[in-house]
Amino acid sequence: MSSGAMQSNAGNPQIYEDGDQRNNAKHANQLREAGMPGANINEQGQRNAHNIFDPKDDRNLNVRMKQEMKMERQAEREERAKTVDDPLEPAQRHGHQPSRGAQIDAELQQEDEENVRKKGPYNGTSH
Repeated sequence: MSSGAMQSNAGNPQIYEDGDQRNNAKHANQLREAGMPGANINEQGQRNAHNIFDPKDDRNLNVRMKQEMKMERQAEREERAKTVDDPLEPAQRHGHQPSRGAQIDAELQQEDEENVRKKGPYNGTSH
């Protein structure tokens, strides 16, 4: 009689028994022997079991929307990573002379980098 409810004199003690609420080891063993799913209560689902493009998938729309937004943000990050740092690089890569606009952009970029180097690192204080 370790249950606190069993020590009480109020009410019917049969109401407070929780045997039906606990995991039944005998039932789990029977399922395991039969090879049935659900035998292991700690069993995890398969990895990538959900296909977000499958209309029969029973995940709710909110979860799908979040997943699609996450995929869009990832695609945008990858696209931003592909941007050109050197304005002269695309033309030179194809064996052409860079345009005048690309040359001006390269000069401006070089001037900006020199100005940043002259100013030194930003230490978080206002000047």
